[in-house]
Amino acid sequence: MRRQTTIQVGIAVVLLAGAATVSGAAESAGEKDMVLIPKGEFTMGSNEHADETRHQVVLDAYLIDKFEASNARYKEFMRATGHPAPAYWDDPRLSKPEQPVVGVSWTDANAFCKWDGKRLPTEAEWEKAAKGPEGDNHYPWGHHLDPKRANYGQNVGRTMPVDSYPEGVSGYGVYNMAGNVFEWVDDWYDPKYYRSSNALNPRGADKGYNFANQGPVKVLRGGSWLAPETSLHTSHRFWNQPENNSYGVGLGFRCAKSVNAVSEEAAQAGRDAFIQALVGMGAEKNADALASIEKALAADPDNKEYQATRELIKKSMKK
Repeated sequence: MRRQTTIQVGIAVVLLAGAATVSGAAESAGEKDMVLIPKGEFTMGSNEHADETRHQVVLDAYLIDKFEASNARYKEFMRATGHPAPAYWDDPRLSKPEQPVVGVSWTDANAFCKWDGKRLPTEAEWEKAAKGPEGDNHYPWGHHLDPKRANYGQNVGRTMPVDSYPEGVSGYGVYNMAGNVFEWVDDWYDPKYYRSSNALNPRGADKGYNFANQGPVKVLRGGSWLAPETSLHTSHRFWNQPENNSYGVGLGFRCAKSVNAVSEEAAQAGRDAFIQALVGMGAEKNADALASIEKALAADPDNKEYQATRELIKKSMKK
């Protein structure tokens, strides 16, 4: 009877650990409303334009914001830092809290992401998140244009809330990668860069192309509520000077975050120790379970599942 009870308790503890893991991961500071894009290869570019030469790219895993940066979040940033308001801040078509912030320069977007403990995505990271797991979608949702899935071409006449068009999300679940607002990325723009870019984690050109001696330019992605349908495809490249917000009513951004890499050997050691911790919890041997989960965390310190399990064990030891 005692053995059966112990097994039942163990199963319950494992289920509770899983539930806590999901909750802990969702609420972790700086990563709420971010999507994990796994390590892997995809086809970058297309046959649409000369500056979009198709080539294969491999990216390490990273996180990217599920939504474009909103006016509400940008207001928090301004209050915390004293950063000035962007252009069109008071435009009634564009200023609701849930709408994406617009009128920002690259410098503004970069400053916000740093304040938020993140960074701007690279052009390659942005495109992979837009193309989805299949790695070569022409639009975030597939290969055929659907006006019901994106805000573009002045069809609506304003920006839409950052969580609009759920039917238009990319295969990774990222919203509004087509339309709503153009999005700044980290890279300098060079029309010939794709011909010689690195295959592994490309970071963009060393310097931006200088159009008509107006200054080097940064890359913009994704189209906007004003832009035509030709700007919506996932490989489309646009550009602007980093301090220029001349397309301001359609200029926004989202942030990204690197994921610390763990070697396969360390990851396996962490998994083995984690299993031993769960066994210890099931047997109500909390001291042993705590020792095991500490070993798991030594192998993989940022693992949210291990962190949540440690907290569960500590709570059990206080009872």
